[in-house]
Amino acid sequence: MPASQPNISQVRPVIRQLDDAAINRIAAGEVVERPASAVKELVENALDAEARRIEIAYADGGKSLIRVTDDGCGMSPEDLPLALSRHATSKIDGSDLLNIQSFGFRGEALPSLGAVGRLTVTSRVAGGEAAVLSVAGGQLDPVRPAALNCGTVVELRELFYATPARLKFMRSDRAEAQAIGDVVKRLAMAEPFVSFVLRDVTGGGEGRVVFRADAQTGDLFDALHGRLARVLGAEFAENALKVDAEREGLRLAGYAALPTYSRGSAVAQYLFVNGRPVRDKLLYGALRGAYADFLSRDRHPAAALFIDCEPTRVDVNVHPAKSEVRFREPGVARGLIVSALRHALAEAGHRASTTVAGATLGAMRPEPQGARVYQMDRPSLGARTASYAAQAPAAPQGFAEPSFSEPSFAGTSARVEPVVEDAPSESAEPPATERPLGAARAQVHENYIIAQTADGIVIVDQHAAHERLVYEKLKKQMAENGVASQALLIPEIVELSEGDAGRLLDMAGDLARLGLVVEPFGGGAVAVRETPAILGHVDAKAMLRDILDELDDLGESLTVQARIEAVLSRVACHGSVRSGRWMRGEEMNALLREMEATPHSGQCNHGRPTYVELKLGDIERLFGRT
Repeated sequence: MPASQPNISQVRPVIRQLDDAAINRIAAGEVVERPASAVKELVENALDAEARRIEIAYADGGKSLIRVTDDGCGMSPEDLPLALSRHATSKIDGSDLLNIQSFGFRGEALPSLGAVGRLTVTSRVAGGEAAVLSVAGGQLDPVRPAALNCGTVVELRELFYATPARLKFMRSDRAEAQAIGDVVKRLAMAEPFVSFVLRDVTGGGEGRVVFRADAQTGDLFDALHGRLARVLGAEFAENALKVDAEREGLRLAGYAALPTYSRGSAVAQYLFVNGRPVRDKLLYGALRGAYADFLSRDRHPAAALFIDCEPTRVDVNVHPAKSEVRFREPGVARGLIVSALRHALAEAGHRASTTVAGATLGAMRPEPQGARVYQMDRPSLGARTASYAAQAPAAPQGFAEPSFSEPSFAGTSARVEPVVEDAPSESAEPPATERPLGAARAQVHENYIIAQTADGIVIVDQHAAHERLVYEKLKKQMAENGVASQALLIPEIVELSEGDAGRLLDMAGDLARLGLVVEPFGGGAVAVRETPAILGHVDAKAMLRDILDELDDLGESLTVQARIEAVLSRVACHGSVRSGRWMRGEEMNALLREMEATPHSGQCNHGRPTYVELKLGDIERLFGRT
């Protein structure tokens, strides 16, 4: 080795075996990222032990104390030292790493926690004696007798005291506590038949209950609906659609919210594979694709979806925290999510989120007044009834009921269109007021239709509603007749790598159905011979790059379809009833009837509601009549 190269060491490195303590600390760096990671591992162990009630307590955001108590099967005194040794587990026998039916299977959690903190495990099996084992910084103490009714109590103190450098990367106590709460809530959604209690015991004592979810009863969907209402709130449960579909051995179940119940970020998206909470970009991409036609780019759907399949069809051993999975047939999983969600949204018809009406009522309530000068006592129900009757007396005998024509006061912008309804007969359809969107009664500001229902009123945005109706018609025509393409006079040659060109040519058939025809042109080049006619002039190279980016990100590309649908949306916008156009009574009623018969008519093409429904009881409360 030349002496003129001083940066190259002349001492040959020696390969040495690391001791168990160092190995455990390295493993802890992968498995235990923060206190929430420790909670996740310990709660999953309790679920694998078939616990029916799990209580989690933490102090100082989990940095000084994490305690998990369960009523599972427990461990014998002989099992405790083995449970705290590396790669010792009761979940698998090591013969088949693809047939995994439990949360844990690596046997790394407990020894990793014992290597970086002060860990104490107390356990008792049914009919046996309780025992306790402590480990601090990887050093095990002898097994000692203990007092415990049943199950297991795992107590972790001073997390990362043996690796103080990791403490510098911890966030505030509040942020760490929030992360713990998120982990517990995800596992609570995955196991609706198990009770969960989360306590903050900072400062000692019993502490305060941060989260509590009692075990649900009934069938799977009833239990899941009740658990989601507890975890995600009653509003989500009210506006969620049941999802239940199966394809090629994969089953999808859960609940997805209406498009009008959307969020500003993806914080309300929960995905599970064989009961395991996962954060997988393939599944998130499928969820986003299912709602792509109903939400604008700055809005995100809310959903809790569970995919179940044979364990051999999905690999859960691809991430240290087991938060990502890999499907044997990823296209089947993605297609199942997209088709099932779109079917559920279509079945919802014109339904819109109940939060829309709540927001409307909130906007209509008067602002709170300042200091009260004088206020009369609220009259009794009888007094109010008599007062209302006096305000609307019957017409005196001998006088004809006055007839009113359409008012034409300056500055007003409301038109009342009389609606003549035939007398009901046995074979006649029910009156329009008994239909979901009611009977049109007026048009306000030449943009909003006021309709009367059996128990309230409906306010319809005529432009937004008709825009969705026209858009759905255009999509149906495109699906039936295909996408017309235009041949390029001179094919555009796009230079790509051979791998990228091969991926594009593999999906050439799918692209051709959307009007984009590509052919090989030698090496890594492809020739674009036809493009979708509805898109007009197309930058073929940029489009192909976008398609390849989506293939890398999601495993499937919807770029061409999304652009076509965006054009159809613009066409629908320009071709629909414009704001400011006066509509006759029959036109308004025809629009309402078509909305009732058209899927997705409860929101426009951008996810905004097309109508607001106010119940009569809510309106009466606004005026203090109840």
